[in-house]
Amino acid sequence: MSFRQASSKHCFVCGVENPFGLHLKFTQSAPGEVFTDFIAPEHYQGYPGVVHGGIVAAMLDEVTGRALMGDDPQSPRFMFTARLELRYRQNVPVGLPLHLVGQALKEKGRTATASGKIFGPDGSLLAEAEALLVDVPTHIVEGTSLEELGWKVYPDDLEQGANAGE
Repeated sequence: MSFRQASSKHCFVCGVENPFGLHLKFTQSAPGEVFTDFIAPEHYQGYPGVVHGGIVAAMLDEVTGRALMGDDPQSPRFMFTARLELRYRQNVPVGLPLHLVGQALKEKGRTATASGKIFGPDGSLLAEAEALLVDVPTHIVEGTSLEELGWKVYPDDLEQGANAGE
């Protein structure tokens, strides 16, 4: 069962109202697997034509966590990253289509691992990561209103279009 995952208002990676954010929209394509497509605009570059390594890390951090959110969009599993191991294989280009994939690996109690990968327009692996994630403590999640966070699936016309490189 494939479905679009929710976004928030202010998250740097998915926040639809964050004027500086990436505005990525994630789709769960199978249990424990998510993807998104993105064209990074020039203002996210480090060196000319190359996405800044910190932005690459942020994208991989998000896609790994989203792979573990679960199959119920109304009750997501929120986790924080305890460790993120990155491998920058090739330069990640600005202005060209990128394909990001996150996949859940192992779960044990309150912790889990996931992998994330960024592929270039020709399908080559540009960067990858493995993350160790830990459940956000129950007392924090219980006191949080998903509605106040703006946590929902937004219609495409309300999103600011960064995924299309606009």
